[in-house]
Amino acid sequence: MKVLILGGTRFVGHLLAWRLVAGGHRVTMFHRGTRVVPFADRVETLLGDRTTGVLPSLIKGREFDATVDFGAYVPGDVEPLVDTVARAALGHYVLISTGQVYLLREGCPRPAREVDYDGPVMARPEDEEGAGQWDYGFGKRMCEDLVSHEKSHATRVRLPMINGPRDPHRRLEGYLWRLLDGAEVLLPDGGERPMRHVFSEDVARALAEMLCNERTYGQAYNLAQDETPTLREVLERMAWRVGAPAKLVPVSTAEIEAEGLSMRAVSPFSQRWMSFMDPTKAKSELGFVHTPLWEYIDRTVTAFLGHPPSDRPEGYTERRRESELARRVMRNG
Repeated sequence: MKVLILGGTRFVGHLLAWRLVAGGHRVTMFHRGTRVVPFADRVETLLGDRTTGVLPSLIKGREFDATVDFGAYVPGDVEPLVDTVARAALGHYVLISTGQVYLLREGCPRPAREVDYDGPVMARPEDEEGAGQWDYGFGKRMCEDLVSHEKSHATRVRLPMINGPRDPHRRLEGYLWRLLDGAEVLLPDGGERPMRHVFSEDVARALAEMLCNERTYGQAYNLAQDETPTLREVLERMAWRVGAPAKLVPVSTAEIEAEGLSMRAVSPFSQRWMSFMDPTKAKSELGFVHTPLWEYIDRTVTAFLGHPPSDRPEGYTERRRESELARRVMRNG
């Protein structure tokens, strides 16, 4: 196949490109050139910023069997691609979306199925964080709506939080640094809320396998693991894996906010805006199989221990304040 990858040089797109190149496919990558890709001599590179409108001119006269779009966030990113000429050039268009499109739905069930997408959307929150998360989800919904009809030869792939080595958000890594530094680790609201994420390698494999599959045209799929662990279970497993004592201190969201700490930095798996999806359709129609949760957690920890980053994730600068809050809670408890 001749495959065009839009964006995606950091994480899942990086894994997908490797998989396609290794499989003998011809890969073209469109990105801004801000990162060096290790397979650059084996792929064609198109450099540009899609917000400037340059993409249609770069693919004019070209024909790809499939296109995977990691970089569409607002309708303006997709609108130039639904033009008749551009659509023909792209072949099978796979739009990478998010489980957040369900969080905007009023009364959306947990877990959310693909059929739960349609329905009234909640009003935009007034708080800054809520508004930003709403904007992200709504932008993705508008992108999806532009290509949702069957004649578009498009597939929408909805992803929850993605874990694995190279995660640019450094979420599991942030927890690992906290477990390893010997200080107490905050456990927001007891860490008992179930969550359902996905492993990066499983997403890359599923994307490669669905390309040019006509059965997927006009369809949407949730890619997620089966397991629904709590944050406490994940942290206890990682602590055991590295041989550290799990100094987990339950603390309320209100106490974290009163301390002026960011929940996104302290505990990204405790955010309110975290999707919880049902992967049944992808399993039954695509044969989606995911790596067992504890296996991919162990693989991620192994990768971290083998090559620990020289810096710390965002928010770790407030680590001392986190520990002070934990000790104060323990004294008062």
